[in-house]
Amino acid sequence: MKLIEVRRQTKLEKRYHKKMGILTSKVVYIKKYFLNIPMGVVHKYRETYYGETKDCKECELLN
Repeated sequence: MKLIEVRRQTKLEKRYHKKMGILTSKVVYIKKYFLNIPMGVVHKYRETYYGETKDCKECELLN
């Protein structure tokens, strides 16, 4: 049994960008777990329409 492990999870999220408007994109969350309890998000990034990967700090989350 591992004490610390790192997992990836992909979700579809609606994002908002002032130039493009609302877009739905796949967001990958990389989380750190300690004894199967989530400790926090290490990194999150999204895949663009053109296949590039970008950091999620550029787009705001739509509420």
